[in-house]
Order: sequence, then C-alpha cells, then structure tokens
Amino acid sequence: MGPGRARSAVVGVVALLALAVAGCGAESHSNDPRPQVATRVSITVTDKAVTVSPPSIAFGPERSQQIPQNENHAQPPIKTGLPLDVVFVAANQTGTDAELEVTGPSNASSGPLLANSPATFQADLKTGTYVIAAADIPSARPAKLVVGPYRASSENDVLLP
Repeated sequence: MGPGRARSAVVGVVALLALAVAGCGAESHSNDPRPQVATRVSITVTDKAVTVSPPSIAFGPERSQQIPQNENHAQPPIKTGLPLDVVFVAANQTGTDAELEVTGPSNASSGPLLANSPATFQADLKTGTYVIAAADIPSARPAKLVVGPYRASSENDVLLP
C-alpha cells in the first residue's frame, strides 16, 4: 500500500468516525414528556341552567383522548403542577347573547356567545372546583366543573403535532 492510499484510508476512517459521532443524538429531549392534548368540555346554556359535560376531568386517563390505534395503551402521567389546557365547546340555546364566566382557582371568560349559536374558547385551569355561569342570563343556574391533578403525556399519540 502506497503512502497516498494509506493517507486516503486514514482520512476515510476519520470521516466515518466523525459521521458516527455526529449521528449520536442528545439523551434528553425538549419535548420529553410531551404535553397533554387539550381536554374538551361541552357546555349547554338554556334559560334555566348551564350544563357541563363531563362534570369532572383530569382524574385519570381519558380513553377518548387517544387516537384509535393507541386506545389500549396506557397514557403515561406527567408529574407536574401545570394547569390543564381545556377547550370549551359551548352552545347558547337561548334568545339572549351571553358571556360564560369560569371562576375558581383560575378565571376565564368566553367572550360574546351569540344567541342560538355555538362557540369555543380555551382556558388553562389549575386543579380545583370551578363555577361556570352565563353572565347575561340570571335565570340560568350555574354549573360546577371539577378539575383533578392528573396530566397525561401525549407521547402515545403519534399523529399529533
């Protein structure tokens, strides 16, 4: 083997080692554990009452949160005290425009909820008991929503952003 071939072989080995070292990723990831998918809560407003379904959330894994291919796999919990991301899907079934107010350990409001119309709004809720009321419909009895401490990682939901 001539000196030129030996030098080429050494350069090739060094290049392969550099590629192998560069290919090794970090052991910790910025998205580990992945955040929980927002929990959906339905609200119906009538002249008589505000109805919330489900009345309690975050007390354990929610089967409806996972995509079908992962529904039989456990959702790993996240050990954190972060608030729960909740998406409220509301239906105002009255003839009066209203605003929903969520009061408790965290507060939120829906903005205008037009008469006989649906709307959505989002809030980050801490663990605790909340009262959801229609501010402009005094005859509508407020509803109660209880938020538990459980937070699940979305790492088993592979098709999420």
